[in-house]
Amino acid sequence: MSASRTADHATRAAALPPAVMLVGVSGVMMFVPGAYGLASGESADARSFLAYGGLTLALAAMLALALAPGARRRPAGSYLATLVGAYALLPLVLALPFHQAVGNTRFLNAYLEMVSSLTTTGATLFPDPARLSGTEHLWRALVAWMGGFFALLAAVAIFAPLGIGGFEVLAPARAGRLERKGAIAEVADPAVRLRRFGVMLAPVYGALTLALWVGLLIAGDQPLVALCHAMSTLATSGISPVGGTTGAGAGLAGEALVLLFLVFALSRRSFTRERGTRWGRELRADPELRLGLALIGAVSAALFLRHWWGAVEVRSGQDVFEAARALWGGIFTTASFLTTTGFVSSGWEAAQNWSGLHTPGLLLLGLAVFGGGVATTAGGVKLLRLYALALHGRRELERLVHPNAVVGGGTISAGSGATEGKGEQYGVRAAYVAWLFFMLFALSIAALMLAFSLTGLDFETTLVLTIAGLTTTGPLLEVAESAPVALSGLGDAAKLIFAATMVLGRLEALAIVALASPDIWRR
Repeated sequence: MSASRTADHATRAAALPPAVMLVGVSGVMMFVPGAYGLASGESADARSFLAYGGLTLALAAMLALALAPGARRRPAGSYLATLVGAYALLPLVLALPFHQAVGNTRFLNAYLEMVSSLTTTGATLFPDPARLSGTEHLWRALVAWMGGFFALLAAVAIFAPLGIGGFEVLAPARAGRLERKGAIAEVADPAVRLRRFGVMLAPVYGALTLALWVGLLIAGDQPLVALCHAMSTLATSGISPVGGTTGAGAGLAGEALVLLFLVFALSRRSFTRERGTRWGRELRADPELRLGLALIGAVSAALFLRHWWGAVEVRSGQDVFEAARALWGGIFTTASFLTTTGFVSSGWEAAQNWSGLHTPGLLLLGLAVFGGGVATTAGGVKLLRLYALALHGRRELERLVHPNAVVGGGTISAGSGATEGKGEQYGVRAAYVAWLFFMLFALSIAALMLAFSLTGLDFETTLVLTIAGLTTTGPLLEVAESAPVALSGLGDAAKLIFAATMVLGRLEALAIVALASPDIWRR
């Protein structure tokens, strides 16, 4: 027993602090756009990224010496605080080569661009793709891709044991508190979990990105465009070097591939499965996936019928091809904004031209608020919380029909088959914590809109900025209103508030509240 404890202490002593690892990984990643710049003839950009890559690695080495870890086990709260610091401070390092490469922009703009990328928001101060070089576009997509993996890793290694980030619905009794029983919390501290799950998730995340990249290449995209779109799809950032899928060469085939891979943002079961169950059966029974597909189908059908009715009024005959494009545009764009990716289909504009009706931006705002699955790269409220509230609503309606039935103390299973009996049950307590998060989300919207309004912005702009930041859906700034919201035209105070909004949206208000809980700082 003592030998195992000694080995465990040695493993912890040899491990680098998470802050050092993040800075070191950032330095290594800077060599990727540097190498691309050399290969593509963008030598000035290449020199910036290669030089800052070396300086960042040197900084990581100095931090490793200064923050040499000891054998003492760190509390879980310190890792949650590290997440907050990473999203706020790491973009300062990531912005250095980008600022030097772009040249004629302020460092605050470069910092905001990197916060947007790291949080997988995808909002940009450079709406014209020609404003940036291919090397700079690659860096934005690469940072967002790293941010997506970072979000996945933090969800399973940090949020899950603390019962936040959507996991409070699965274990409502310990929402926001450290689990004190079981091997996961007692044997493996957050550092061990980060290493373990990092090794497990990295090959899967990379392989899926590679598969989508190859598929988009075969469909007709240019290599850089295909790579950026593949990374942006898996990270749900919506970053594109050509203004989205509408400017790509893959066409409808490329959109179909992107839509296929967006399923990984609808359910946490896409990357993980329970022991003793089949992945396919478990995924089919997953409430998040079923609710997400139901929302996509219902909203797409409603949009199609709306455009079809508009086309009936303005045309005497019907074009089957235009109707099919309109239906596809609704399905793809609905799924894209529900997963907080923000790609717009080429059929989206075709549907509006077909019927002469414009789709209200409030619908896209609502889809982004719903969000994707728990423990995915998607933002928003999350489908699992919606499912818990829907079950509670059904339970209350049943009590109206059978008022003497005893239902308050029981639970309703999340599904059937693979999920029954596995402990994933949603009772009154689960609905309570889901509703509590909704209240925190609503209060965050009110507070942030007030903060934006104090900078002199109008109501519509403050609403779009707040929803886009809290749901990490940057493309809403371009499509939610009749005129795009230009980040470059905001004042410095509004830009900093938007940066804080994106960080809050990535971490969620419940994680910030959990930092004040003394339970996660004790061992």
